[in-house]
Amino acid sequence: MEAIRILTQGISSNNDGITKTPGVMGADACIAGTRIPVWLLVSYQRQGAKDADILDQYPQLSAANLVTVWLYAEAFPDQIDTAIHEQEQADAILDAS
Repeated sequence: MEAIRILTQGISSNNDGITKTPGVMGADACIAGTRIPVWLLVSYQRQGAKDADILDQYPQLSAANLVTVWLYAEAFPDQIDTAIHEQEQADAILDAS
């Protein structure tokens, strides 16, 4: 548990591997060098996708990218939950039209 705290503290201070860029993907946290938002991968995981499934779907990602994503999501759960909720609302509006 202490190791995870130290790792997430490092992520929260410098966000290595995760970027938030104004005007890109709504400024959501994304894997650096991609337009793949953290919330999307967390959503897949919550739906039962395993790391191997995600890596098959996104071959440009590595296992290290996923470790960074899971640590970021653990460090910022409210941010991720909000982003998932906002996307679900947007999807519902699209489905209704």
